[in-house]
Amino acid sequence: MADSSSVYADLILHRGLFTTLNRAQPTAQAVAIKDGRFLKVGHDQEVMALQGPRTKVIDMRGKRVLPGLIDNHLHIIRGGLNFNMELRWDGVRSLADAMAMLKRQVDVTPAPQWVRVVGGFTEHQFAEKRLPTLEELNAVAPDTPVFILHLYDRALLNAAALRAVGYTKDTPEPPGGQITRDSQGNPTGLLLAKPNAAILYATLAKGPKLPLEYQLNSTRLFMRELNRLGVTGAIDAGGGFQNYPDDYAVIEQLAKEQLLTIRLAYNLFTQKPKQEKDDFLRWTQESRYKQGDDYFRHNGAGEMLVFSAADFEDFRVERPDMPPQMEDDLEGVVRILAENRWPWRMHATYDETISRALDVFEKVNQDIPLEGLNWFFDHAETISEASMDRIAALGGGVAVQHRMAYQGEYFVERYGAGAAEATPPVKKMLDKGLKVSAGTDATRVASYNPWVSLSWLITGKTVGGLQLTPQRNCLDREQALRMWTENVTWFSNEEGKKGRIQEGMLADLVVPDRDFFACPESDIADTTALLTVVGGKVVWGAGEFSADDETSPPLPLPDWSPVRRFGGYAGWGDQEGRPLQAAMKRNLSCDCATNCGVHQHDHARAWASNAPVSDLKSFWGALGCACWAV
Repeated sequence: MADSSSVYADLILHRGLFTTLNRAQPTAQAVAIKDGRFLKVGHDQEVMALQGPRTKVIDMRGKRVLPGLIDNHLHIIRGGLNFNMELRWDGVRSLADAMAMLKRQVDVTPAPQWVRVVGGFTEHQFAEKRLPTLEELNAVAPDTPVFILHLYDRALLNAAALRAVGYTKDTPEPPGGQITRDSQGNPTGLLLAKPNAAILYATLAKGPKLPLEYQLNSTRLFMRELNRLGVTGAIDAGGGFQNYPDDYAVIEQLAKEQLLTIRLAYNLFTQKPKQEKDDFLRWTQESRYKQGDDYFRHNGAGEMLVFSAADFEDFRVERPDMPPQMEDDLEGVVRILAENRWPWRMHATYDETISRALDVFEKVNQDIPLEGLNWFFDHAETISEASMDRIAALGGGVAVQHRMAYQGEYFVERYGAGAAEATPPVKKMLDKGLKVSAGTDATRVASYNPWVSLSWLITGKTVGGLQLTPQRNCLDREQALRMWTENVTWFSNEEGKKGRIQEGMLADLVVPDRDFFACPESDIADTTALLTVVGGKVVWGAGEFSADDETSPPLPLPDWSPVRRFGGYAGWGDQEGRPLQAAMKRNLSCDCATNCGVHQHDHARAWASNAPVSDLKSFWGALGCACWAV
């Protein structure tokens, strides 16, 4: 006789206002979930009939429920390795507040560690409409290295950071970048991308790295931060200094241990100029497209295919012309990918680059049909209507991100307000029936907050409040939500599997803290999640749903991590009574392997203390304190 539990749901959410995005059943009151998928979507009475003795039931109390959000372009693997080391200025409304956060972090950061603010913000979000000066950074942090990355246009280093990286008057100028200098030729601390961001990447890479144990912790907490914002899935776009397979060991270990709370499809990003073909020849032999499962799977190549086609998006400088060898370089790689039936994504900001790339794709298509490959361009801010038509004819797509929400002011300064009205032309592409979806390109050139992207799509405004897009070119709320859910699934070849609240599909959903369809437009960007469910498991619960959270997230490591104090976006954790603070009070252990005999696990307090000795390690060691070893 069959086990009677087989007919019962594992989880039921009822008395809710469900927006399913299923056109055959656009709304529902309740859902039943079993084995990670939606078993039933419908009215309360029919769903509650599937309640068994072991079914968990959560009352939505009339709240709006949406499909889980999926980011089409997120550097989640690289971001996870570094999240615990980074002070996030994303969403902070004033420079004064940002500098106060910086000062507090400097006070607890031990040598030789750095304090890093690695993108995700723009000076235009601040009330002061400016970045800190180098003098202000040196006053706040005379001895602790501070590195601040602003988008991909510049980095600010205080004097201690310049000493740490070894830049002097004898350091040569980097190709495509600039080390600004004083009248004596000494570096000032301002690094500029002109327009190549390699100097910014390379300088950041000189900083200390977290050990493996802490990288595992950091990646779990970055996923938790994304869950807090309602993100349930992402496509990872690779990244500079993100080497395969070495830098994928952490995410692969978490996947094997079933600790992922974000569904992740990943693309492989070439790392060596002039050796791109070698990378992809090797990877197509060693890796199989789609290898993995519904939580962690291979998604092809990109976003960097060849370095000669990389048109960096610094709108403060003139558009770069790609070199004449671009087409030959790109054709060699695309033929390898097409022959092995690997899809690809390609970074392309400007139509001039897109048009030249399409020449290559059309040439390859004559010999190796691209139909069914689900290849696409990323970004495409200035794409032309002619290029849209060519992409559609080849069966490709366009993945847009909210970079203009952070760089729109610079674009307008250079090209004018008229040119920015449809940059990128999202509405036009949707009207043409092109495959289009949305994401962030976080964590450096924009924030990972999906609601900022949704707000930008709907309002057409930058985070600094500038109206870029007129209403005729903006999306309505349902269109924008589809861009962040079901539309993304084509880009990872998972159509029909997720992205809607529909029977048989993966059970990923979010309950936002305000009604997405009824709240004022100005409130959308401030949305967070009250409840996030991935595969039928509650991975985030806050407020009235905090007791439903099924995860046991570790506390951030090391003790001095900015995540300990500030949490993430807009410093949300730095408020008494928030979930992060409550978790720290419940669990005094920091989960690290070093339990100090004097301070137990409160290492940050020890590092911040004033010790009347010159040799801190010997002094603390003599007292039995091991905080210096963490």
